[in-house]
Amino acid sequence: MTKKRKILKWVLWVFIAIIGLVGIGIIYMYASSFSLGTWDYDSKQVVSNDLPERPNILFLVAEDMSDRVGAFGDPLAQTPNIDRLAAKGVRFPNTFTTAGVCSPSRAGLILGMNQISTGTQHMRTSNRPNGGYQSVPPAEVKAFPELLRAAGYYTFNTAKEDYQFSGAMPGSGPFTIWDAFNDSQLWRNRRNDQPFFGMMNFMETHETGLFTPLGNKPNSLTHFAMQLIRPAMVMATNGEEVDPSDVKLPPYYPDTPVVRADIARFYSNINAMDKVVGDVLDRLEKDGLASSTIVIWTTDHGDCLPRAKRDLYDSGIKVPMVIYWPEAYRPKNMKPGTVDNRLVSFVDLAPTFLGIAKASKPDYLQGFDIENDTMPRSYVYAARDRIDEIDDRQRAVRDHRFKYIRSWYPEQAEGFHLAFRDNLEIMREMWRLKAEGKLNADQLKWFEAPGEERLYDIQNDPFELHDLSNDTVYSSDLKHMRNALDEWLQNIGDWSDVPEDEMVKRFQPQGHQEETPIPKISVRNGKIMITSEEIGASIGYQINNGPWLLYTAPFTTEEKGKITAKAVRYGWEESEEVSFDL
Repeated sequence: MTKKRKILKWVLWVFIAIIGLVGIGIIYMYASSFSLGTWDYDSKQVVSNDLPERPNILFLVAEDMSDRVGAFGDPLAQTPNIDRLAAKGVRFPNTFTTAGVCSPSRAGLILGMNQISTGTQHMRTSNRPNGGYQSVPPAEVKAFPELLRAAGYYTFNTAKEDYQFSGAMPGSGPFTIWDAFNDSQLWRNRRNDQPFFGMMNFMETHETGLFTPLGNKPNSLTHFAMQLIRPAMVMATNGEEVDPSDVKLPPYYPDTPVVRADIARFYSNINAMDKVVGDVLDRLEKDGLASSTIVIWTTDHGDCLPRAKRDLYDSGIKVPMVIYWPEAYRPKNMKPGTVDNRLVSFVDLAPTFLGIAKASKPDYLQGFDIENDTMPRSYVYAARDRIDEIDDRQRAVRDHRFKYIRSWYPEQAEGFHLAFRDNLEIMREMWRLKAEGKLNADQLKWFEAPGEERLYDIQNDPFELHDLSNDTVYSSDLKHMRNALDEWLQNIGDWSDVPEDEMVKRFQPQGHQEETPIPKISVRNGKIMITSEEIGASIGYQINNGPWLLYTAPFTTEEKGKITAKAVRYGWEESEEVSFDL
């Protein structure tokens, strides 16, 4: 091949790649475009002044950040809207996710079960090096918003799903979970006097917000793709600039201009997120719903920075949470402006939301109802498994003083090359300094083999830099925490006891994703019945091409025309539709 033809070939491939990536960006924008600035929204809705028996629930979830919030004691954070919410609500500073990374954390949240007990623990199922798949939770297990739908709530979601039995984008998961997704009208399309549960996800603080612009020589097509996609994820919301010299660095980060600049940019993104939260709360107020809506604000896991996101340190799993109860629905022990120091796990949110809605709570839930279960939990637990292309397996247990981490890959350092994370300038800076021998002992620990087990005294070592597992002074504490982890693993089970390839074979015994059987529609005693031969399948139906409704029991209708139904088992493909003439 001549030199000229080689050049033309490379030019062609680059052109094809650019067209393909632009196409991905356009598709993503179409599927997930949701900007508060572009809402077709006014304040003409008429709302009853009578308070409903069951409150609305608005669940606001920021991406990839720890407690960098003014109300949680960070003087550099510019978060006036979250601070005002905290002043009227209750702060929960000891809240923990079940993983330090999004998909497993969201799986634990949405199912109310730790991800290792449902086969949703690897990051991310669709990115498995040996081929993507969807996890298949136990047949009886349902996402809590679907349970809220069954209890009469209108449910909506914005910006993201990412449950391991769904894709990342809204609308990619089981159609029975949400009444609506990325609907600019939010709660307004519900029936009169119907309570709502809304989960709104804020991408301003996501890790990609630290990716540098295209002009800074990105090192991968992933970086390039994210630069095209991110405008669809976050529109024109800009945060106030933060002076890098004001940033307070933990000891595991080197003090360089690059590190300070990335963290300063992170604070700016946090301020941008806070502005959008303020807009949402303003719209709730304008619609006359503030007095009937419980608002929860939190984040999906810890900071988007190295040695935080993806890890089991507190920087990766400890998150801020605020719950605001309007006066009519406020529990007696939850006074405005106070702090609740109980240990809270993300698996506690599902039973809490179901309790607020006065809905039944399935026995498989692994958490506590924050409002009604007065017995404080003694421990929170977290897990880490495959991270993109890197195999790993860690389990952690934490109480108010100690954290214990066990590793099944004791020689696998946590600071490893990861294609996605290596797009961060702060990460490249750390790699450069490591290669040049310019990292100190505390900064090098993350790049060293962790060993089989670690014990940290959180009260005296909040940055988790000093492993006490070999210190005889703490031998009884080590044994105590070991036993706590062993007991938990025995109680809930751990899908990582088998290799991921074997787990996938159990999910897909035929070598491919199963398809849910077509449901059957019949009439008995004047009532319409819809059934599925697949145990655990969720069923939805629509009348005359109207909105999809969740089927929960036989029903009657005065409408004429056609009923259409379909079914889905979580992790399986939807069934084909079946119709019935009324």
